[in-house]
Amino acid sequence: MITLTSVLLAALLHFPAPSTSQEPPPPPPPAATPDPSGTSGQPAPAAGSSSSKTKNKSIPSFLIIGTVFNEKALSFPGVQVRIRRTGEKKFQWETYTNSRGEFAVRVPPGYDYEVVIHVNKYEDQTQSVDSKVDVQQRLSVKLQPRGKTKTGAIS
Repeated sequence: MITLTSVLLAALLHFPAPSTSQEPPPPPPPAATPDPSGTSGQPAPAAGSSSSKTKNKSIPSFLIIGTVFNEKALSFPGVQVRIRRTGEKKFQWETYTNSRGEFAVRVPPGYDYEVVIHVNKYEDQTQSVDSKVDVQQRLSVKLQPRGKTKTGAIS
């Protein structure tokens, strides 16, 4: 017994759906020529966008991952993490810790980096990362409140 559903399914498979787009098809890619900049002629993805569908050879391959804790050894969400190359003033990467106090940032390999952890009412922490040896480095950062001494004495 043939049902209406099976007839419609067979018709959909046999006849392609009409195109609703009025745009012409994209032009074919240019002939393969080496690109000295290493970007393969593709524009950089916009900030915050995910380009997991495209594979770009210029994606950094060194991963800096870590967890930030407060003075009571509890994970610390919402902490600012900034990264720059050692010796530079400007920070090139910035992120915030997630709800479990964790962060992860991909950077180009082969450089020394400074990771600066900052949150209000706590001392800034700076850690050095060498990306010349391995493919990732894990950091564990414990923040101390600003203005308090470890002995409890009033200053």
